[in-house]
Amino acid sequence: MNGLAAHLFQEVPPDFFRILASPLAALYVDALDALEHEAAHRNHGLDREEALGLIEFVVDNHRADPDPALEGEANWPDNSNGKARLVLETLRNAGWLQEEQHSDWRRLVFFDPDGVILMQALRKIAFPSAVVFSDKLLNVCATLANRESLAEQPWAAVETCVANLEAGIAELRGMQKSIERHTKDQLAASSLKENLTVLFDRFAEHIGRKCYAQLVNARLPSKLAVARHNLQDMECDYDLFTKMQTEVIQRKQAHSVEGSLAHVRQRLNHLGELLDNIQPLAEAIDKRTADFARRSQARFRYLQETASENRGKVQAFFETLNRCFAGFRISQLDVMDLDFPQMLLHEAKIPWGLDSLYTPRLRQSSVDIGPLEESDVQQQDRTLAQLAANIRDSLTVNRANRFVARLPGTRGSALSSQELLLNHVHNEEDMGDVIACLLHAKSLDADYEIRIARYEQDADCADFDSKLQYRIERFTLLKR
Repeated sequence: MNGLAAHLFQEVPPDFFRILASPLAALYVDALDALEHEAAHRNHGLDREEALGLIEFVVDNHRADPDPALEGEANWPDNSNGKARLVLETLRNAGWLQEEQHSDWRRLVFFDPDGVILMQALRKIAFPSAVVFSDKLLNVCATLANRESLAEQPWAAVETCVANLEAGIAELRGMQKSIERHTKDQLAASSLKENLTVLFDRFAEHIGRKCYAQLVNARLPSKLAVARHNLQDMECDYDLFTKMQTEVIQRKQAHSVEGSLAHVRQRLNHLGELLDNIQPLAEAIDKRTADFARRSQARFRYLQETASENRGKVQAFFETLNRCFAGFRISQLDVMDLDFPQMLLHEAKIPWGLDSLYTPRLRQSSVDIGPLEESDVQQQDRTLAQLAANIRDSLTVNRANRFVARLPGTRGSALSSQELLLNHVHNEEDMGDVIACLLHAKSLDADYEIRIARYEQDADCADFDSKLQYRIERFTLLKR
């Protein structure tokens, strides 16, 4: 049985792919890109001189010119026109270009159709499109869960599910590749601005809040289990198998009953394998996302510490100048015998001119702060009341711990939000204590733990309790 290679190299010569791995591959690819763009708008081909002009323009503007001796081109021309002719001849011999000579001595260059297909693939690799997560996988789960639809047209449903699964798995792989690309960009960030740009402007905008959020909200594991169970029921349903066999024979995908039966079983097995591949891919995407978040945080801390270290060195330098040369300007220090280290900058300027310098804040005139008059009792009372209110209204973790300590029960006892709001919240001050507990639930200094039933049960809807003018989602407070 002939494999893919046998059929492939019957269509294209071996040199068709060899130029993509040659030392001059970058030059060849850019030349092919320019020729294919221009040939797409020419139905009658490109004139040879015009094709040479395009290649010559690419040669002149190419950034790298590898050693042609590695390519076996000992007589690599020195001028651009000679290089362009040699590149055109190499591409024509490799099968990427076709050349025709007319009776009027005109020589036209055509781009090979197989080359157009490969150029489209190369552009997709070089310029990956924004990754998306569509509803294809959810449609498959919904189709396999609908027994009535399967009973009416089982074979059409199976073919549609296979096509949607293959497209959905390709989307998941594209999402995984996109996360890997963002991780590499994050590791290459050299400043805090680049670090935050990759995290918020690129990853969060195109991955986190779009396709990854849709993948999490889809809840595929539970739906895939139902779809897999229904697929097993299909394999045991004699009537469905008979319908699918009949339709396979009618579509001439098999010429016998045995062949149609084998084709149906093979297709159902392939559908089951595709369903089994979704969950590992989704878990891999979760791991890649967590790895990106961890590496982003580590990179941010590294850049922050590095920048802080550099600022500390600069600050120490100017503090030394102020201590040793008090009363002088920096412009006056060049006349003195100073032993400063040589600067590593060849030229120093102010970015964006003087307008980029820090503008000091306007200072208000200072006045002496005097004590309160002992005779003014009302002013003293107002000041003390204001200080007490500010301290009382501060939603700190200490306030939350004091409130929890006043609640009944020992360490390990639990208290529901309904009981808490009903028996221990009577005014705005008590409600402030509850809000302080919710704000600092994740703090390491908290003497309690907040558990929310909606998170533990993975539910969509939440239950709320009303107290005063507030609505608070139900929770459980656990002393520790």
